[in-house]
Amino acid sequence: MGKALIEKGQIYRNEEAWELFSNLITEITPSKVFVIADENTNKHCLPYFLKKINFEKSPEIITIPAGEIEKNISTCLKVWEILSDKGADRTSLIINLGGGVVTDLGGFVASTFKRGLRFINVPTSLLAMVDASVGGKNGVDLGHIKNQIGVINLPEMVILDTAFLETLPSEHITSGLAEMLKHGIIQSEAYWKRIKNINRENKVELNTLIWDSIEIKKAIVAKDPFEKNLRKTLNYGHTLGHAIESYFLENPNKKTLLHGESVAAGIILATYISKDLYGFPENKLQDISESMFKHFPKQTFSKKDIEAIINLLIFDKKNRNGKVLFVLLEDIGRHKTDCVVSNKLIFRAFEYYKNF
Repeated sequence: MGKALIEKGQIYRNEEAWELFSNLITEITPSKVFVIADENTNKHCLPYFLKKINFEKSPEIITIPAGEIEKNISTCLKVWEILSDKGADRTSLIINLGGGVVTDLGGFVASTFKRGLRFINVPTSLLAMVDASVGGKNGVDLGHIKNQIGVINLPEMVILDTAFLETLPSEHITSGLAEMLKHGIIQSEAYWKRIKNINRENKVELNTLIWDSIEIKKAIVAKDPFEKNLRKTLNYGHTLGHAIESYFLENPNKKTLLHGESVAAGIILATYISKDLYGFPENKLQDISESMFKHFPKQTFSKKDIEAIINLLIFDKKNRNGKVLFVLLEDIGRHKTDCVVSNKLIFRAFEYYKNF
């Protein structure tokens, strides 16, 4: 297991991953090692992590509060100040141990501190494993608007160990499942059939499908790393999904939704819009809607809610020249990018969602 095997941004799994991790630490001999974790991963994941890696000197642990609401520049500022106070330099290493909030924020902190430190991601949630771990997107929210500030920068490596999933509450496993279901819809009928019938209790099947899901995203990102065309398909369901997530995050009268809960609603809405605009088959719309509602509770949207969600669409990163652009589908695995959708059709999609 030499350094030739360690390819920047690559994802490694199981015991081989930990061995390569140790090799990389030996090879780069960082001046200091910092582990960024949140309150939950500090408690539930850090002990397991520290057993897996034998550090010469104990790493400095930087703990941030848990939750999407903490994924902001204020939190980054606190972490940058700790790094500065603890003497981090250009040869220090940052390890991000946590879900998507930790890996997104930690990657951004590492990419910007002293113009860039090496970092390694150790995703501990299903969502982070199948989504945030691939592709080098790092960043934070601006107020309640998702992922407005950030960079694309690959970690040195990603460690995938599904043992971390044992620490997750059930709803967080479900949240990650939304991204896997999305991968099925944009990829192929064959993968969609496999993923929609997933038995989460079957660990072997779950591990296989997690890796297959990662491979789908990796293949897309490799062809289009800077999201000029194909990579946009990974945003299926996210245009409205992110707006829903942002709206529920900022609204004190709404329960904050997990990312997957918002995306699941966004997928149903996008698939209805795809049927209306591009003839996506009605029986498959029915199938996708049933599959989503099997895993995710139906949310309630008033007319005022929908209007506010539509207003948030202007912040979507795919927009161009003031136009909100959607990713839609003609069929499972057959995508259309840069689609303009009328507000009237969005309202009809919400009506479909409500009455399903």
